[in-house]
Amino acid sequence: MLVNSKLPNVGTTIFTTMSALAREHNAINLSQGFPDFGCDPKLIELATKNMQGGFNQYAPMQGVIQLRETIAQILSTCYQSQYNPDTEITITAGATQGIYTAIDAFINRGDEVIVFEPAYDCYVPAIELHGAKAIAIQLTYPNFRINWEEVKEKITTKTKMIVINTPHNPSGTTLNEEDIKTLESLIKNTNIIVLSDEVYEHMTFDSQPHQSVARFPDLKKQSIIISSFGKTVHTTGWKIGYVAAPDYLMVEFRKVHQFLVFAVNHPFQLALAEFLSNKNNYLELKHFYQAKRNLFQKLISGSKFKIEPCTGTYFQLLNYSAITGENDCDFAIRLTKEKKLACIPLSVFYSKKTDNHVLRFCFAKKNETLEKAAEIINTL
Repeated sequence: MLVNSKLPNVGTTIFTTMSALAREHNAINLSQGFPDFGCDPKLIELATKNMQGGFNQYAPMQGVIQLRETIAQILSTCYQSQYNPDTEITITAGATQGIYTAIDAFINRGDEVIVFEPAYDCYVPAIELHGAKAIAIQLTYPNFRINWEEVKEKITTKTKMIVINTPHNPSGTTLNEEDIKTLESLIKNTNIIVLSDEVYEHMTFDSQPHQSVARFPDLKKQSIIISSFGKTVHTTGWKIGYVAAPDYLMVEFRKVHQFLVFAVNHPFQLALAEFLSNKNNYLELKHFYQAKRNLFQKLISGSKFKIEPCTGTYFQLLNYSAITGENDCDFAIRLTKEKKLACIPLSVFYSKKTDNHVLRFCFAKKNETLEKAAEIINTL
């Protein structure tokens, strides 16, 4: 049967490809962004308690109220911003589903959506599936800053959404207060929605606060926040996230959400609500991962790689220009096969496959894993 593909140029994601290659060659996997250590045993205990307690049927479509109230408290504690848990917060089957649903709810054929590259790989396909056009703006290398003058030039009457991501995957950089205020002024008195991917919101380093759009009252009115518990509590396999937005946007979001997934894992939601009622379980995360970053950087400080700035997330970029002239994809594959170390080439996050000879390494790993990886890195 002849199939007319909606995504003819899309194949298997680089994360799946590199993780499979790592398994095939028994390589240390610093490619895909997930921890190789377990979550807090208390969280498992709470999930078990709720399963044994009979909470195994459908949860409410918008998510259990206990978790939505906990999220409202987190947003208030971290950003001094108030969201109504009844009408402005929805639990999703991971952040990717939240991103897709938001695009589905608001983007139509012929619209334009501004994205910043290198960009996480789920943005553009979702935009294109809805007949819209992704307008790519490259972040300036090596600092990965936004050229706001270019953004201003690219905004047209067709621009319906701007997607931002801070802390930023894959670069490990963060937007500052000036960036967010500039964005706020650019979209003022427009119908442009900001889709703010903040899944690494609790991972900012060196005493820098996370600049959530929730901090800025005018911007908040036109923004949809996407976040993920998988990153916060080390349970990426649970696939539970949340979306926060003003009620007039959330009404439209839920119209799509109810038909896309309807409801999310019930006992795990209740476990997260109770676990995160202890503020230390998210407020201390930045210190935990800053220690991981510092250790990884120290371990490879004598290598030939150039360590790029990392102010958030659990990803470290390394420039290998002093080692080889290979393109980043070939070098990443050779590292996996020959040196038994898997990472992600940065060029895959660009529509034009821009290659600055940079690789992305995940440091959300046990210290012993980082030490073994560093031994390999230091031999190159």
